[in-house]
Amino acid sequence: MIIIGLTGGIGSGKTTIGQRFASFGVPVYIADDEAKTLMNRSKVIKRKLIALFGPLAYVDDKLNRPYLASQIFNDTSLLSKMNAIVHPKVGAHFRRWLKKQDAPYIIKEVAIIFENNLEHQYDYIISVVADKELRIERVIRRDNSSKERVESIMRNQLPDSYKIEKSDYVIYNNDLELAYFQVEEIHKEILKMAK
Repeated sequence: MIIIGLTGGIGSGKTTIGQRFASFGVPVYIADDEAKTLMNRSKVIKRKLIALFGPLAYVDDKLNRPYLASQIFNDTSLLSKMNAIVHPKVGAHFRRWLKKQDAPYIIKEVAIIFENNLEHQYDYIISVVADKELRIERVIRRDNSSKERVESIMRNQLPDSYKIEKSDYVIYNNDLELAYFQVEEIHKEILKMAK
C-alpha cells in the first residue's frame, strides 16, 4: 500500500484537499484531529501536558486549547516539548489504523512533515500551497483569529518555496475548481503506480 503525506501551511486548504481525495474512496488519516482526540482521552498525555504547562492545561477535564496556544506563542520551545509528548502516540494510533485499511493508497494529512523531518515516513508527499494573503484571510474567517496570530503561526512553518522543492506533487489552491482538477490528476497517477 502506498503511503502519501499531505501537507501545507496553515490556511492552505489541506483538509479540503484531503476531503476531495476521500471523495474518490481514498482513506484519509488527519493527524491533527487524532492528536486533539488523544490529548483529551489519553491519561498519559494529560498527565505529561499538566506537568509541562501546569494545572490550567485542562479545564473541566478538557484540553484548554486557548491557554496552551498562549503559552506556546510566548515560548516556542514548549511546542517542541508538547509535540514530543503527543506525536509518538499519534504515530502508534496511525499504525493501528493503517493495518485496517484496504486501498491502493492512503493519505496521511500532517501539517508539519518537513518541519519535523518526517519525509522518510512517506512514499510520496503532496504539498498544498496558496497565496499568503488568501491563507491569512481563510484562517481569520475559520478560527476568528487575529492577523498577528496567523502570521506568528506562519513564521513557525517552513515557506511554501521549501515545500514545493521537496514535494513529489504540489496542489495550488488559490482556486478550488483548479485544485480539485489537480487532485483528480494526481489520484489517477497514483492509482497507476499502485497497480
